[in-house]
Amino acid sequence: MSPVSAQTIEDSLKQCMDPEVPLNIVEMGLIYGIDVAENNDVNIKMTMTTQGCPLHETLVQDATRYVKKVPGVNNVNVDIVWDPPWSMDKMSEEAKIKIKNMGTGLNTPAPINYETALPQGVGKLIKEEDGSMSLRNEHEQGFMVNQAIVDFWKSCNGQRKVTELVEVFAQQTGLQRKQVEKEVMQLLQQLRDGGLIAIAGQPDMPNVEFKK
Repeated sequence: MSPVSAQTIEDSLKQCMDPEVPLNIVEMGLIYGIDVAENNDVNIKMTMTTQGCPLHETLVQDATRYVKKVPGVNNVNVDIVWDPPWSMDKMSEEAKIKIKNMGTGLNTPAPINYETALPQGVGKLIKEEDGSMSLRNEHEQGFMVNQAIVDFWKSCNGQRKVTELVEVFAQQTGLQRKQVEKEVMQLLQQLRDGGLIAIAGQPDMPNVEFKK
């Protein structure tokens, strides 16, 4: 049995995107530890940006899937820990620069009017052989996503207001409306920045180059 290195595991986890911002979970600083046993069992210690994150389970599932993609990996266990609590200080320097640039790009579209906007999902869904999924905009920029984000993207049909999308997302995740309001607004902005959501009457141009 060939030994699996923690670095190889980390490299694979860099394909796992945080559902709220267009950054992977490694550069976000969500991975607190990677332990590989002699039999290639892998134990991951990770955290979330907030304890109320509605995409908690889907992010754990995605992380597990990317670890299992590494040849030789046996069993995978992901432990969620809250101590120490996550903060932006845990992000990589490159990630901090990306976050800063997201708000200063020349092509940043006007803010979404959450009272009147009717978001319309655009682009296309790509399903890979390993079961992973990505959304690609018209410029073929890809964004790795999980099923919860795909379901939300599909629910943006150009006929629902943001308030209605919040209700839909709450039903899809089984959470209360108050728990998902912030996440829906962040997700809308994230998808719009990536050219995956269009708002009628407002120009939409991707200002973030997502990793394929």
